[in-house]
Amino acid sequence: MPFAPRLSCALVLLAPLLLQAAPAPWYYWRSLVDGQRVCAQTSPGPGWERDSAAHEGAGCQPRRKVLIVPMR
Repeated sequence: MPFAPRLSCALVLLAPLLLQAAPAPWYYWRSLVDGQRVCAQTSPGPGWERDSAAHEGAGCQPRRKVLIVPMR
């Protein structure tokens, strides 16, 4: 099979995965040892539990609302 058809077939199969990509949400994590809280996208490791709902903004900041002002 020539290279071009294989490449186009691979792109067609991978396109849905690339289109669904999104940044991971941020969470506050609480230490089970001393109660310290940290903000991270994934668990810092064993001994930590998720302590908040998902934040869409980076670093556990709420997403900023964008105000669109129509111009005439």
